Amino acid sequence: MPDPDVVDLSRIRAVRPIVAERVHRTPILSSGTAGRVVAAATGARLAGDRLYLKAEHLQKTGSFKPRGMTARVASLSPAERRRGIITVSAGNAAQGYAFAGAALGVPVTVVMPAAAVPSKADAAAGYGARVVLEGDDVGATFAAMNRVREAEGLVFCHPFDDADVIAGHGSAGLELVEDLPAVDVVVVGIGGGGLISGIAAAVKGLRPSVRVYGVEPSGSNAIQLGLAAGEPVRITPTSVADGLNAPFAGVIPLAMIRALVDDVILIDDEVILGGLRFALERLKQVIEPAGGAALAATLAGRIPIREGETVAVVLSGGNVEVARLGELIASAGPLT
Repeated sequence: MPDPDVVDLSRIRAVRPIVAERVHRTPILSSGTAGRVVAAATGARLAGDRLYLKAEHLQKTGSFKPRGMTARVASLSPAERRRGIITVSAGNAAQGYAFAGAALGVPVTVVMPAAAVPSKADAAAGYGARVVLEGDDVGATFAAMNRVREAEGLVFCHPFDDADVIAGHGSAGLELVEDLPAVDVVVVGIGGGGLISGIAAAVKGLRPSVRVYGVEPSGSNAIQLGLAAGEPVRITPTSVADGLNAPFAGVIPLAMIRALVDDVILIDDEVILGGLRFALERLKQVIEPAGGAALAATLAGRIPIREGETVAVVLSGGNVEVARLGELIASAGPLT
């Protein structure tokens, strides 16, 4: 059995059947319009004049999260399953664990910030989880989660700093390379680092020459700070991309990103929202701000791209609060 903190191609392949049985194999979309925007911004014409998009916003629960959460819940012992699990999340991980718990018959409690997007909290409850709303920010919500966990003897399942979670997320990377074998560049949004770690391990395990870039909001840069410090750094995230607002980077993701990811790019919220607006207006895809960060950075020419390369962007989530969609679009800035 591999070291529990090492997520490599063999580990991702081992959990894939467990994940694939319960989640969608999401499609690869493509856009000539997006390809032309990227070419104008970078000066490099893309292969086929198209930008490719891994549509994880069309995944069950509306984000990539059920991949990793299914792998984690499946790893529990019978005794742990009887105790039930608890996690902390701004929204998408909560839904992912709620979905996985329902699929595998494990009771789930999710602790979310008091100001969590209502539709995300309602969705987690709809999948059968008990939802606790507490804390003015994600850091305070972590503290609230620990109180509930200790009082009730629940098993903590981390939203991103967990080898099983990362391996499950890596299944998206396997699909991407299988469906787009000529891929040269993969761009992924970063919160706590679980998704990009899994995708990078899968993609580079299959095709070492592929370059993988991460995109963080400037108001939620736990990974960049953690890489600079050599250890997790606690922050108070403020990005409109709530799905990327991790209060710190995971220890395992930090190590994997340092080893596997070519660079981490910071972009402002206005640019992120420009990506959301582009997806809605030109791609006819509804994504949340976190799901649009990687797209926005690519359209804005922030990702190093060479002439004739095949570029894939991961649209990681689509759980936008519909009531705020007009406000978010109105706040979008130019893609620069």
